[in-house]
Amino acid sequence: MGGDRLENKTSVSVASWSSLNARMDNRFATAFVIACVLSLISTIYMAASIGTDFWYEYRSPVQENSSDLNKSIWNDFASDEADEKTYSDALFRYNGTVGLWRRCITIPQNTYWYSPPERTESFDMVTKCMSFTLNEQFMEKFVEPGNHNSGIDLLRTYLWRCQFLLPFVSLGLMCFGALIGLCACICRSLYPTIATGVLHLLAGLCTLGSVSCYVAGIELLHQKLEPPENVSGEFGWSFCLACVSAPLQFMASALFIWAAHTNRKEYTLMKAYRVA
Repeated sequence: MGGDRLENKTSVSVASWSSLNARMDNRFATAFVIACVLSLISTIYMAASIGTDFWYEYRSPVQENSSDLNKSIWNDFASDEADEKTYSDALFRYNGTVGLWRRCITIPQNTYWYSPPERTESFDMVTKCMSFTLNEQFMEKFVEPGNHNSGIDLLRTYLWRCQFLLPFVSLGLMCFGALIGLCACICRSLYPTIATGVLHLLAGLCTLGSVSCYVAGIELLHQKLEPPENVSGEFGWSFCLACVSAPLQFMASALFIWAAHTNRKEYTLMKAYRVA
């Protein structure tokens, strides 16, 4: 009789442990899946942000349709020797957009040697872009843009370099974290995902740093080169994607770390309970 009672107690304990284990496994698996979805979305947003040219947009009045003027502006804008002041003036004048890799202006497509009729349609405008070379990305910024004799502005120089490099570091950290997460799935263990969470945390900090550097760089540039009164500027949707990506990375990081840490802790408790 005593043996039956002990056997029943053991069966109940095993059943309770199995049920508790299943509930915790479902909870951790749910957190892991949500974290993976957030990580995937933030990666897509960050990649789209890096690859597009709408971090900052200028809005200016329609300019006159002069073939000589348009040709001169474009030649200066596309020149390998174009300095910061030269292409900034073109951006101000012709509804420019700026990304991490390229700068674009919108100029009339058709040109006339005489005064053209009033423009009523938008298809006669064309957007032309010019990529920043690696040399331009790491080129020093000057205290007075365009004036090489004014001295190097170290703050703006390093802000520009950071805004260019940090997004790629962020994307690389997320990809490396995804690789570790895949290995964790293959090993059927949540504990390695702590490393994935830490990498996502660092990626979020890099993204946040990149956004902050970009905002500071734009504000400092406008203090040196103030846009004309009839020109307005605003941060574009590429910039907004980067801003949204950072909190998604932080949320994914928190879920990864919580799932791995809590699972490890409760597994240890259950193991001690089972032995007892």
